[in-house]
Amino acid sequence: MHVTFSEADLAFQEEVRTFFRDEYPDEIREAVSSGEELPREMQIRWQKILFEKGWAGINWPTEHGGTGWTPVQKYIYAREEGNANAPVIVPFGLNMVGPVIYTFGSEAQKNRFLPDILASNTWWCQGYSEPGAGSDLASLKTKGDLVGDHWVVNGTKTWTTLGQFADWIFCLVRTTSDVARRQEGISFLLIDMKSPGVTVKPIILLDGTHEVNEIHFDNVEVPVENLVGEEGKGWTYGKVLLQHERTNSANTFRSEYRLRKLREQAATSVRGAPPLADDKNFMRRLAAVEVELKGLEYTELRTLAAVSSGKAPGPESSFLKIKGTEIQQAIDTLYMDAAGYYALPYRADPSVGEGTETLTALRYFNFRKATIYAGSNEIQKNIIAKHVLGL
Repeated sequence: MHVTFSEADLAFQEEVRTFFRDEYPDEIREAVSSGEELPREMQIRWQKILFEKGWAGINWPTEHGGTGWTPVQKYIYAREEGNANAPVIVPFGLNMVGPVIYTFGSEAQKNRFLPDILASNTWWCQGYSEPGAGSDLASLKTKGDLVGDHWVVNGTKTWTTLGQFADWIFCLVRTTSDVARRQEGISFLLIDMKSPGVTVKPIILLDGTHEVNEIHFDNVEVPVENLVGEEGKGWTYGKVLLQHERTNSANTFRSEYRLRKLREQAATSVRGAPPLADDKNFMRRLAAVEVELKGLEYTELRTLAAVSSGKAPGPESSFLKIKGTEIQQAIDTLYMDAAGYYALPYRADPSVGEGTETLTALRYFNFRKATIYAGSNEIQKNIIAKHVLGL
């Protein structure tokens, strides 16, 4: 496979490196490096920095404010972003609902929503999973009834990440029950979180953080103009969104950054003890993950070649999602083993432990979710079996 860059690509790479070196604020850099959850205001500030640079809509068409980058430039940017350990963009607006709106939405919807999404003036969350419909999303029960010029929505969405900050939520809602297949009769609605009848109930995680929520809809009126595309075609639009989410789930270059940091830490002696790099078994396991990660990178490059020829992401996004999330979890395990006693769950109370505990265990347990979100890896294997292997 030919993987060298042209002179123009190398010039672009240098431009991106310079940006992350000179325009990545130190306070945000330090906050990301700490491993703590990045505060809402810092996330918005960083996304606005990218917007001012003209780099917010990486995958957006130029007519809607996108970068116009080639697939190779997007790949270069992703690699430099990972090497810089820059904040993960909150995906729900820029990477998820934005592409659905500019692909399937009306001109009025594009004019109304896209500018604020691009500039990070509005915060979006995702309304897919329900208490009884997670990986089997087609069994969702949240219902929308057309009454006059409004859809009246009733039901519950769950595991809504950062929904407590959201101004808007995009939802898959069942608008027709008399269908031959469960995937039919589902519509894609845009709902204002300030609408009467919307209730946000926090779900507090084991580490005490408020990351996810249940969102309840009690006779919520949604104007008919907030229906994206055709009524009953939401499953089609939702699949397009999930293909982008699964591709982004690979996080190849962020995993490279974490492995590089782990190698550096392993070479350091702690309290006079031999460095972990002397442990051949540990280093063998670390090397094995590095090999898997290099294989994932080449799979991404093959996907890049397909996209460069005009092909949209398809079932190959399932390969990237499976392998990328499994590698992330393998790296979490290596960090747990490397930290040893210091992987004990961090607590702010200085009376617990020596005050030198890390966030390692909290990340390890939190990111058990990686193989579940965006469609569990078991579901991805079914997709591969059906659409790739023809089984």
